Amino acid sequence: MQLGINLGYWGAGMDGDNLAVAQEADRLGYSVCWAAEAYGSDAATVLSWVAAQTERIDVGSAIFQIPARQPAMTAMTAATLDSLSGGRFRLGLGVSGPQVSEGWYGVKFDKPLARTREYVDIVRKAMTRDRLSYEGEHWTLPLPGGPGKPLKLTVHPQREHIPLYIAAIGPKNLEQTGEIADGALLIFPSAEHLEDTAVSSLRAGREKAGKTLDGFDICPTVPLALGEDADVARLADTFRPYTALYVGGMGSRKQNFYNRLAQRMGYEKEAAEIQDKYLAGDKAGAAAAIPHDLIDKTTLLGSVDRIADRMAAYAAVGVTTLTLAPAGFTLEERLAALRGGAEALERAGLA
Repeated sequence: MQLGINLGYWGAGMDGDNLAVAQEADRLGYSVCWAAEAYGSDAATVLSWVAAQTERIDVGSAIFQIPARQPAMTAMTAATLDSLSGGRFRLGLGVSGPQVSEGWYGVKFDKPLARTREYVDIVRKAMTRDRLSYEGEHWTLPLPGGPGKPLKLTVHPQREHIPLYIAAIGPKNLEQTGEIADGALLIFPSAEHLEDTAVSSLRAGREKAGKTLDGFDICPTVPLALGEDADVARLADTFRPYTALYVGGMGSRKQNFYNRLAQRMGYEKEAAEIQDKYLAGDKAGAAAAIPHDLIDKTTLLGSVDRIADRMAAYAAVGVTTLTLAPAGFTLEERLAALRGGAEALERAGLA
């Protein structure tokens, strides 16, 4: 199992430290550095900045939002980043959510599975550097009856095949991801529940495509906080606002994919209470309603040995790249967490 890091959103308050974190991960042998986007910083700019100042670590979009870009533009960006980084780019895609898609981009959040499939088809075709034409429900290239003509990508990517990942949560999306992608980006992963909540659906998708999970990158993001085992409860409390935001407030009441995931993990009653309080404006109450066990199972907390045991559990269920989001109030704490993660991987015998 390999390790990655996730820098999250640029502008989240730790910007001055993020380059140092990426460079330390590069030095320690982490395999990939991911950057996210929502409705603030874009991921492509951050990744180009990181790639220019690192040597070996891959850079990946987690995620480029499908409603934000035409698929041909995504192919252009992927080819450019791969070329500039010397073949170190990984393309992560996702549909985002209804509030961002419709409120920020003005794109209807409808038929996300069909839209994702067509988008991936076009991106892959564009990056073959064949002349691009496509007839689908959501995209038709060139537009009929006009001056457009099939064009081909003029940039030569560093590699013939750039790894393509999809951020997936629901069973149908996970199955399609297994069928059409090279990897899956997961969030709030519990090793104890991952087979039922993700891996089984990914496996079904691979089987549909006539493939196995061999070579498919299962890549969950897990917050990491290093400390004493006696302090696990305190460390878990630092992630209450983060968990409350996603389980309680991300998306609408009817379309909160993270809330549904918590329910599939067995926290039906708790997920409903967290959402009710968060949407009513009681963010503190929502955070307090989160069971400690939910946080502990979806994060890496405590000593290097405790974290090593948890890493072994993730590897046993099929995780191939464990992406860490190192927590800390200072840069040194975040760097120490990175070093602890690398040490834990070695102690678990997974390096």
